[in-house]
Amino acid sequence: MGNHRLCSDIDNLIYDLEKYNPGDSNITDIRSDADCVHNDGFYFFNLNVHRTLILIELDEEGEATIVWAGTHQEYETTFKNNKLTIEKWLRKNGYVN
Repeated sequence: MGNHRLCSDIDNLIYDLEKYNPGDSNITDIRSDADCVHNDGFYFFNLNVHRTLILIELDEEGEATIVWAGTHQEYETTFKNNKLTIEKWLRKNGYVN
């Protein structure tokens, strides 16, 4: 069976990312849940009903790469609700210099 609402929210995120064109708009214009956590194009998206967070890198062409996904509790454990901790994690894992 699975979780229909979570699957639907993921489908909506994918749809929004597919239609996103960085030359035309900012991702925050399309997704109110987009939270820029690093200037190199890293955003957290909060699938709010489910408390699921997804860290996505968006490049200059709008190509999206999922970097991390987990529950809000896993987010707090890994990133401590802190952008400096997020940046350290990105560096440690080779996503930024």
